[in-house]
Amino acid sequence: MAHLPLKALQAFRLAAEANSFKEAAEQLHVTQAAISQQIKSLEQHLGLKLFKRLTREVELTAEGRQLLPYVSQGFSSLETGMAQLMDDPNPSRLTLSTLPSFASRWLVAKLGEFQQEAPDLSIQLTVGDRLERFEGEELDIAVRFGRGDYPGLNTELLLKDYLIPACHPSLINSDSPVVEQIGSLPWLQDDTPELVDLWSEFAKTLNQEAPRLQVTDSGTLIEALLGAQGMAFVRFSLVYNLLERGILISPLQSHWKTLYDYYLVMPEHHQQRPKVKRFEAWLRKEVREIESSWERFQKRK
Repeated sequence: MAHLPLKALQAFRLAAEANSFKEAAEQLHVTQAAISQQIKSLEQHLGLKLFKRLTREVELTAEGRQLLPYVSQGFSSLETGMAQLMDDPNPSRLTLSTLPSFASRWLVAKLGEFQQEAPDLSIQLTVGDRLERFEGEELDIAVRFGRGDYPGLNTELLLKDYLIPACHPSLINSDSPVVEQIGSLPWLQDDTPELVDLWSEFAKTLNQEAPRLQVTDSGTLIEALLGAQGMAFVRFSLVYNLLERGILISPLQSHWKTLYDYYLVMPEHHQQRPKVKRFEAWLRKEVREIESSWERFQKRK
């Protein structure tokens, strides 16, 4: 068929479901004659009779009964699709937010793979430490590092994390006792509360009063480690690939569970958005790489 006569099909559906041209006219806010004309044009289009015209009502023919479920299903699918579009004003654009460290050390390098899997979507990434309130409809989903307590928002655990001591391999002589070397190394730290507390406990064994360098961002701290400026406690998720390649090392047989973990955060109704479902499925698949690396790291230790 060259085209589908949608107005006539809608008139047919309503008239067939009500067995009445009059009721169909009332639902569409047109005259009964207009409904009759639409049905007549559809019958001419198909070359079939769809209704038996009786004195006070109409009745579907066998052909009309055969056609009705397909028409009803088609309009139902259209209505569902329109409802999703109304809930999601930008179905072809995925807007997500996360921490600068997670974005720069992992996510940005991976997003190209997601775009290959979803070429119909454009990605808008915002980074920052501020906890989004999802006011308005711009932001679709956030990846947060915290305790998972975000009132009014749906929160699902994405990835657990661990703290490890790490440094550049050039700072450690494998032929000498490691503990003695670590005590003489400059220590670096970011200002995350849990790292401050961990340093306070660990410093007692090192006989050091304060870190040599303090920064406000985990990404900056890792850059300092890569520059062989000292040793620091870092999140495994941010350096696992550097450890795998030997660019950084963890010379101590120690690790600590972080107080915080990675969570997917969004309003509950955003979970039904097809683009959000696609991104969440892809992201969960990708973080398995970090989980597998952690298993290997523990075995090596």
